[in-house]
Amino acid sequence: MRTPIDAIIVGAGPNGLAAGIELARAGKRVRIYEANDCIGGGARSANLTLPGFVHDICSAVHPLALGSPFFSKLDLAKYGLEFIDPPAALAHPFDDGTAILLKRSVVATSEQLGRDAERYRKLMQPLVNNWDKLSSEILRPLRFPHYPFVLAHFGLRAIRPAERFVKSYFQEMRTRALFAGVAAHSAIALDKLGTAAFGLVLSTLAHSVGWPIPRGGAQMISNALAAHFTDLGGEIVTGTLINSIKELPPSKCILFDVTPRQLLQILGESSPRSFNAKLQKYRYGPGAFKMDWALDGPVPWTAAECRQAATLHLGGSFEEFVESEKAAWERRFNKRPFVLLAQPSLFDSTRAPAGKHTLWAYCHVPNGSTEDMSELIEDQIERFAPGFRKLILARSVRSPAELESHNSNLVGGDVNGGAQILSQMFTRPTARTYSTPIKGIYICSSSTPPGGGVHGMCGYHAARRALRDSF
Repeated sequence: MRTPIDAIIVGAGPNGLAAGIELARAGKRVRIYEANDCIGGGARSANLTLPGFVHDICSAVHPLALGSPFFSKLDLAKYGLEFIDPPAALAHPFDDGTAILLKRSVVATSEQLGRDAERYRKLMQPLVNNWDKLSSEILRPLRFPHYPFVLAHFGLRAIRPAERFVKSYFQEMRTRALFAGVAAHSAIALDKLGTAAFGLVLSTLAHSVGWPIPRGGAQMISNALAAHFTDLGGEIVTGTLINSIKELPPSKCILFDVTPRQLLQILGESSPRSFNAKLQKYRYGPGAFKMDWALDGPVPWTAAECRQAATLHLGGSFEEFVESEKAAWERRFNKRPFVLLAQPSLFDSTRAPAGKHTLWAYCHVPNGSTEDMSELIEDQIERFAPGFRKLILARSVRSPAELESHNSNLVGGDVNGGAQILSQMFTRPTARTYSTPIKGIYICSSSTPPGGGVHGMCGYHAARRALRDSF
């Protein structure tokens, strides 16, 4: 007779795996179902171009994985996970052939910022000094704070629109551009409330833990989580698409690492209409248009500093970043998109054959956009690295629709599980957050707090809720 299942998880992305680990650590018998043949969701790697070239399918650089309060409790190094910390977290090149580096040291970074040096230090150093306390406050559902003064220092600035915050706080155009590029990871227009939070959090991470890459690719994060989960007695079933809750075996609870659109389909008539109506109103954000390249050599950046970072922000000026993100949010076409780029093979020799390199990049586009952005993305790279195109051996191009076809959680190409606007930051996908009106049914995807990113906190908090309610 087979051992009964205590909990089922649908989806083996980082949040589903995190939920499984937390439940298994509590002694529960857990089974995870994954639609794809390979686990990982947004943290996967594959040979997208040529044999021997390892590319990250979605996420590539992982500050939140290293800064996650939950992942930091797990001995993932035991399962082969190794992070590489480049000399600089980020390089931001300009048209004059120079670049600013976002370094681990707040002081070293500030020394590049001219008149903004002291203001940058006063802004960032307290956040860096208190990252452990701050992360415990912001990477969780809304509740009364344990560290109110730390949260207040952050929150009074974080709640502001990044565009307005930058204009009022910094004087130098280069500093404004640097912060706007970091804030643009929010994937929403920078005139929206709360977008300054993304610039503050990711800059704080750069100074406190860095913006590391996993040796061997993002798949190594998922593989380590899966190995830890199975060591705890968990079971993973791949290649099994769940279309209806009726297809699942009996269990005390089910956690879904899916977004509201898939959840509506899976729950069907078993879910109350009032709850379904709220899920249908959930807003998805702009999509991503993604490219990967196999290169015959390293990217020939005009600014030599760019070779010190795995991550680059291409767009030059503050105004360009603002316009690019506003256009994607307002469903407009933009000829000069902000390009977020990663060059992992400069620091990780496992990614490409000797002497060759991989490159990863995407830009934000309207959700579900059908525009081909490949030439425009390459134009932006060529702008700061003349001769780049001559190095291309092969390229992989994925539109928002193609991203979604490989991972159904990327609805319309949205990599954050829903727009991270203020109204959906703490009550996503509804005010119930991880719970649903159906007893024993929970949501553990990035469509719950604290939202997008490879940190596992959505899965961890959903599992904690399930343990309190269902056992």
